[in-house]
Amino acid sequence: MRLWSVHPRYLDAQGLVALWRESLLARAVLRGKTRGYRHHPQLDRFRAHRAPCAAISTYLLAIHQEAARRGYAFDASKIGSGRTAQRIAVTTGQIAHEWQHLMRKLAARSPERHRQWCALGRPRVHPLMQRCAGNIEPWERNAPA
Repeated sequence: MRLWSVHPRYLDAQGLVALWRESLLARAVLRGKTRGYRHHPQLDRFRAHRAPCAAISTYLLAIHQEAARRGYAFDASKIGSGRTAQRIAVTTGQIAHEWQHLMRKLAARSPERHRQWCALGRPRVHPLMQRCAGNIEPWERNAPA
């Protein structure tokens, strides 16, 4: 599961569809509707939010908006009704780590999108996220040793 901290606009079609599906799975986990992925570390930041289900719904909304901008037909009824204005902090180290990870993925499967974004120095974060100083988040599984 990868719940990106960077804005969904940077993802290729495959990545955006995967993010939508994984975020819907995360919502099911947070709502107690599935037994799988209950202890996935990327859910920690949503669980720490004062309204976890509203946070994941807000997260899904931004993905849906990006999909709609591209002309994709993601089902908005799956998002849920709760929303939150309280943002989730994400460290600059985590953003840099995710950006490098995404650039490697795009170089392999979507060279045009990679060329479009590879020179970008400071990617936007997901609208639910708030950039703050710090290293890679402790919940990150793919952190360099």
